[in-house]
Amino acid sequence: MKRRTMLKATGAVAAMVPAGARAQAWPSRPITLYVPFAAGGPSDMFGRILAQGLSPILGQQVVVENKGGMGGVVGVAATAKAAPDGYTIGMNATGPTAIAPFMIPNMPFEDKDLVPLTPIALVQMIVAVSSRLPVNSVSELIAYAKANPGKVNYGSSGPGGISHLAAELFRSAAGIDIVHVPYRGAAPAVQDLLAGQVQMVVLDVSVLLPHIRSGAIKPLTVTSATRTALLPDVPTTAEIGLPTVLSDNWYGLAAPAGVPKAILDRIHAATVTVLKTREAADPMRAQGAVIRPMTPAEFTDFIRLEREKWGPVVKASGARME
Repeated sequence: MKRRTMLKATGAVAAMVPAGARAQAWPSRPITLYVPFAAGGPSDMFGRILAQGLSPILGQQVVVENKGGMGGVVGVAATAKAAPDGYTIGMNATGPTAIAPFMIPNMPFEDKDLVPLTPIALVQMIVAVSSRLPVNSVSELIAYAKANPGKVNYGSSGPGGISHLAAELFRSAAGIDIVHVPYRGAAPAVQDLLAGQVQMVVLDVSVLLPHIRSGAIKPLTVTSATRTALLPDVPTTAEIGLPTVLSDNWYGLAAPAGVPKAILDRIHAATVTVLKTREAADPMRAQGAVIRPMTPAEFTDFIRLEREKWGPVVKASGARME
């Protein structure tokens, strides 16, 4: 009984300690960073670069833990359900944050469960076609598709994913009839593009770059607000008359709701510091990423606008995830 009474008293005293004081003592042990996709992909690379940069700034090791599943939803949900003590943070991304809510009837987390902190990387995407297709520009592709309705097939990394919906966004804006061919990942979609089984894709620039440089694939436009430094001669969608076709595949950082603001401020400031270093930015840019840190309020508005864009596209595509 005495021990129970003492434990209760200790807990009561801890609860009385101001959040600011608790934040000053943070971090006193390693921090976990959930990456909501499997190891080896772009998100994993971005997460590990960030973790490596954060560790010396925060004075504790930041450990990456991959939690893939349901297109990233499982990992983001794990972040949302973590204890709000600052020792668990996680990446969010276009798919689980801006697209999945329109595809999954019962999402395992809500907006109120997460605090968006900042984008980490916005990965630029390319509308590209097979070198066998007799077109060399977006205007020629649109003209060809209109002259051959239903005969241009586009590959994606899976139904309901960003590469599928980015192509649907392009299809709708261009007013053309093209056919979706889903694959289990980007690699098989690219292989069939090279073989001529599909004629078009919208994929991350880093995925397509080797084949673009070899001449096997022709890049037509960047679906981003700016040109990519990796292919500076390829125009943006705005430059070719399709300004609404923007499909950056972004990755960001979030924390569970309830983390003390002082801790969130430290995580945010440390993350922005890391993203401004060449050690972090250079390898990310080599993957076609744009580094554009935001305040939590700006990132929250950005996510809202992303949902407003992707919601109608998901509905029109009929994509669902159970």
